[in-house]
Order: sequence, then structure tokens, then C-alpha cells
Amino acid sequence: MSDPIGSDGQGAPGPVPPPRSLTVTWLGHSTAVLDVDGVRIVTDPLLKRHAGLLRRRGGRPDPATWQGADAVLLSHLHHDHAELSSLRLLGPVPVVTAPSSAHWLRNRGLRGVGLHRSTWVGLGPRVGADDEGTGATGAGGTAEAGAEGAGAADDEGAPRRHDDDGPGDHGGAGEPGRDHEVGRASVRVRLCPAVHGHRPMPHRPNAAVGHLVRGSGVCVWVAGDTSLYPEMSRLPVLAGASVDVALVPVHGWGPRLSGGHLGPVDAARACAAAGARFAVPVHWGTLHAPASRRLPPGWMDRAGEAFAAALTRLAPACRAVVLQPGESWTLPEGGAGRG
Repeated sequence: MSDPIGSDGQGAPGPVPPPRSLTVTWLGHSTAVLDVDGVRIVTDPLLKRHAGLLRRRGGRPDPATWQGADAVLLSHLHHDHAELSSLRLLGPVPVVTAPSSAHWLRNRGLRGVGLHRSTWVGLGPRVGADDEGTGATGAGGTAEAGAEGAGAADDEGAPRRHDDDGPGDHGGAGEPGRDHEVGRASVRVRLCPAVHGHRPMPHRPNAAVGHLVRGSGVCVWVAGDTSLYPEMSRLPVLAGASVDVALVPVHGWGPRLSGGHLGPVDAARACAAAGARFAVPVHWGTLHAPASRRLPPGWMDRAGEAFAAALTRLAPACRAVVLQPGESWTLPEGGAGRG
């Protein structure tokens, strides 16, 4: 029998794992920039000074932090998450969201890409504005035409009900062997469930989703606005990988949370259920109502550290990464990071 030991006295080397490449920049509220394997993704972009009647504490995000975006992940159409002027600032980038939300966005001149259930879409660096609407990936871009065709045949019709719109209907999503991929690229995205139906809007679709992002050796869960739901424990199954980083909402724009949101403790429980290794709290410390002077002092500053403390108690294997607006954090190569 041949000797499997190499000349250096060590066992034959196994396959080299792909390098991790992820930097997260939090811009405030639910807006974060994910730089994954050379692809820049912006979540729920709020890039202007304010969101409707809600006021932003501090200045608007530095354009250098979000310029050059290749794609947007949009969780739902509430005004503090789907701010149209902010979306237009990003140019003709694909906006990956639920089908009814994508239809609504396309009717307003934006590049909505609706996904259903087990559909993955490949993302790459944007080729240029001249590829808008072609659905071709080429050397980069997004296979958006195929994504719309994969399980979204009626997307050009009336918006679907919330309970029939992609991952909002939890049944059967992500069963082994049923995943469908549109386009091949180094970064892939699919939708995952979110439960956020307590404030329905009369003039916008009310679908709510989260996103799972896979890069080379890295997996990110972008939770979107949601409450706890049992299927959070199955997110690694939906992703086909363990969750390295979770972006989880931990508060809101007032001192009290309405239904369909996570506070610091429930956000920690969500990270424990998903098995995340690192967690970046979002949806806190940024927006407030005009009458906030009458609210308890300091309420905007507490949620980040409260989440970190809850995570230590409820999910000790997960490390909190509490950022201030404009700060960045890079996923450590070896797994030991800073919080």
C-alpha cells in the first residue's frame, strides 16, 4: 500500500477552505453595507436626513460608505425601510425583495427583483447602467429576469396577499433538494421568513422578508423587521451553512415597541435559535418622532448595550458587535473577533 504521508512528514493536505471576506458598515436604523467578496450590498437604504415624519439623530450617512452599491436587500415597504428617494440615489441596482414589493417598486421606476421560497439569486459587481432590465449576469450583475420567472409568474398582476408572498408563508420553504438557483456568482442571496404584520399599510404591499447571503466561506442572516418565530432554528438549513453573522433589529424609533419587532432580549433569543457566531444590532438609536423631547432621556442609547448583555446570558457562543452609525467591522479570518 502506498504511503499517504508526504515528504514533509505531515498527512496529505485536505482542500483549502475559501477565504472569508466580509465587512459590515452600519449606517443607522436598518441600513447596513455588506462588502462580501467584492460585491457591495446595501440593506433597507435610508440615506437621506429623515424618513417621512421621523427625524434622524445626527447627519445623514457619508456617501462614500454606500456609493458603488451592486444590489439592495429590501425587507418590506414601511417608509423607514423603503424610502424611495434613498433607493433612487443608488442608481439602477437590483432590489431583492418579495414579489409583490418588487412589482410595486418596478411600477415606480426601480429595479425590483422578486424571489420566491427556495430561489437563490447570484449577485456580482454591477456591469453598468446599460444592462438594466436585461437580466444577464455577464461578468457581474444579477440574474434578475430569471429570478422573476422562477415562481413569480403572476408578479405582473395584482400584488399577492401577505400569506402567499414568498417566505411569509413558511410551509415547505427550503426543504432539502428543492432549492432553485438563478445565475451563478460568488455571492448568492435568498429570502427567509419574517413576521411583521402588525402595522399594515393601505397603499403599499405588506409582505415582510429577511435575507440569507452566502459568500465564499461566509453566511449572513439579515433578519429584517420581525418577531420571534419557531423556524429561526432552521435558518442554517435554509442557508445550507451555519450563520456566521446576524444583523438583527433590537429596538425601534420610540421608547415602546409595537408587535412584529424584536427588543434586545428577543433579539438575543433569535441569535441563539439561529446559531449565529456574531451579531450586529440594528434598528436602534437613529430615528425618533418629532415629539421625542417629551420622551424619557437616554432611551435611544440603551438598546445596543442591552442587546450585548442579553446575548451574553442567552447566547454565550454568539459575540455582539455593537457599532455606531458609520462604523465598520470585518469578520475575523480565524473566528476570534472583537465586540
